[in-house]
Amino acid sequence: MRPIHYYRCMRGIVWREGLRFLNQRGRFVAALVRPLVWLVIFAAGFRFVLGVSIIPPYQTYIPYEEYIAPGLIGMIQLFQAMQSTLSMVWDREMGSMRTLLVSPLPRWYLLVSKMVATVAVAVLQSYVFLGIAYFWGIQPPPIGYLTVLPALILSGMMLSALGLFISSAIRQLENFAGVMNFVIFPMFFASSALYPLWTVREANQKLYYVCMVNPFTHAVELVRFALYEQFNAKACAVVAGALFVFMALAILGYDPGRGLIVRRAGAE
Repeated sequence: MRPIHYYRCMRGIVWREGLRFLNQRGRFVAALVRPLVWLVIFAAGFRFVLGVSIIPPYQTYIPYEEYIAPGLIGMIQLFQAMQSTLSMVWDREMGSMRTLLVSPLPRWYLLVSKMVATVAVAVLQSYVFLGIAYFWGIQPPPIGYLTVLPALILSGMMLSALGLFISSAIRQLENFAGVMNFVIFPMFFASSALYPLWTVREANQKLYYVCMVNPFTHAVELVRFALYEQFNAKACAVVAGALFVFMALAILGYDPGRGLIVRRAGAE
């Protein structure tokens, strides 16, 4: 296989995901409405109660809306990754995914191409959200819109790899909703998306440890620091490690000889 074949494969998968996203305008609106509702209503209520939040890494006071904005960006990426999981399950049932996987290109490259397509859509949604949030007072440093891009890509790749692994374990499309309830909400609420970790530690030590082992927590922290021109090395290392683990599990799950799909086929 020549490099042009790899390029065409990547371009085709990304282009297909982009067309699917553009043709499903309701999906784009829903992806923005969800975090905006949290920003406008939820944040306003908590700001009334809490005033402002003290963020130890910055050693300063910032409005609660500015604190949860990166967490809501993480919500966008998480839901986009799960939407990609749904599309993978649907494609597998319809047969298009099987056609793709029997191509002569390496299976890991096909999965990485799918991840790149998912991340491209999630990054676009994140920047649109930041543009709208600007009018609600979410105004990070101008350079922050650039420094946050690598964090968005890395965290998006990690969540997309998780989605790929989950899609390899879902037997039927009807099981998707139940599985997602055990993934999205625990990951989101047991993280620092809505409240600082130091407040969680003061309230419940066990919940704090749960938040610390949650890879979504570190994805949010990576985005939060990058948006304000700072680098969180610990969060970056955890997200990169989780990406490697989830990607390895996804490749194993889609392996026709050892993966979860062939095991289910044998059981049936």
